[in-house]
Amino acid sequence: MKICVVGTGYVGLSLAVLLAQNYQVTALDISEQKIKLINSKKSPFKDPEIEDYLKNKNLKLNATLNKKTAYSNADYVVIATPTNYKADIGSFDTSSVEQIISDSLSYNPDTTIIIKSTIPFGFTDLMRQKFDKREIIFSPEFLRESKALYDNLYPSRIVIGDDTEKAIQFGKILISSSLKSETDIKLFCMNSREAEAVKLFANTFLAARISFFNELDSFSEVKNLSSEKIIMGVSADPRIGNYYNNPSFGYGGYCLPKDTKQLREYFRDIPNNIINSVVDANKTRKDFIADSIYKKKPKTVGIYRLTMKHNSDNFRASAIQGIMKRIKAKGINMIVYEPLITEKTFDESEIIHDLIEFKKKSDLIVANRIDSEIIDVKEKIYSRDLFTKD
Repeated sequence: MKICVVGTGYVGLSLAVLLAQNYQVTALDISEQKIKLINSKKSPFKDPEIEDYLKNKNLKLNATLNKKTAYSNADYVVIATPTNYKADIGSFDTSSVEQIISDSLSYNPDTTIIIKSTIPFGFTDLMRQKFDKREIIFSPEFLRESKALYDNLYPSRIVIGDDTEKAIQFGKILISSSLKSETDIKLFCMNSREAEAVKLFANTFLAARISFFNELDSFSEVKNLSSEKIIMGVSADPRIGNYYNNPSFGYGGYCLPKDTKQLREYFRDIPNNIINSVVDANKTRKDFIADSIYKKKPKTVGIYRLTMKHNSDNFRASAIQGIMKRIKAKGINMIVYEPLITEKTFDESEIIHDLIEFKKKSDLIVANRIDSEIIDVKEKIYSRDLFTKD
C-alpha cells in the first residue's frame, strides 16, 4: 500500500512518520527546506518523538516537491495543510484543501482522499458533490503541539467520517500503526458532518475548560485568594480531574482560537450562551491580564518567550501576543526575549538576545510559562503559571 501525505506541519509529518513504519509513504510539501530536512532524517520543528523516529527508525518515508511523484499510484492521499480562520468571511480558508483534492484527482482519480485539515461544517459533502467523488473522507486529528507523534502513537480514539470499506480500512491502518493495543482504541464511524462537529465541539470544550480556570484565577487575584489552593481543591473531584487547569494568559495556538470562532458562526441562528462566551472569555482574560500589568506601573515590560508551551518552537497565535498588543496600546515600553527569533525586532518591539541583559533592562518580566532560567529574578516576574505545566 502507498500513502501520500500532503503538508509536513505537526499533523502531516506526525502522520507520515506514523504510517511509514509499515507502509510506503510520500510526504508532499511546497517548502524545499522542509523536504531536505525530512530526507536528511531531521524534523523541521520540535517534537521529541518525531525527531527520534526520523533519526533512529527504519521508516519507509520519502519527501518530495513533485506532485506527480506523490499522487501517482497512491492508495490514500491524506491532506494535512493548515486552514486559517478568516474573520471577514466567518469561515476557514479551505483553498489549499480544495486545490489538493483537484490536483490529486487529476493525477490519480481512483485514490481515496482523507482530510485531516480542520474544515467547516458540511465541507466534506460539498467536496463530494463538487468533484463527484464519494471517497473523500474527513477524519479529525486530536494532537497536541510538540506531542503530535506521541498522540498518534497513543491515540485517545479514531474518528472516521464514513462507514465504507476504505474508510474503515484507513481507521484500522491508524490503529495498527499505533503502540496501543487494538482493543484499547475505539474506532468511531459516523457521517462526515458528525465527524466535522466532533472536532469543533471537542476543541471548544477544551477552550471552555481553559477559560473556566482562567476566570477562577482572575477571581482569586482580585479577591486576594490562593488560586493554587482553590484549583487543587476543585480538581481533586474525579468528575473534574487534575488536567487542563493551569492558568494562562488565554488559549491560543493552531486550533482553539479558530475552531471556537468557527463554531460560534454556526450558532448565529441557534439559541446559545456557552459557545459565544467561550470566545468572549478569551478576550476578557487578556484584557484582565493587561490591566493587571498596567497597574504595576512598569517603565519597561520584558516579554519572556512568545511560545505557547514549554519545549515548543511555535508561537503562532500565542496568547502572549494578545497581551503585548494591549500593553503597547497603553504606551508602555516593551522588550522581548525569544531565542527563536534572530531579527532585531518583533512587532515593533526590540528583541534582546542576551538573557542577562534582558533581565537587567526589564522592570517587570511577563511570562505565560515560567522556566528555570528566570527563577533568579522571580521578584520581577508576572505570570499566572501556578503548576509549571501546560
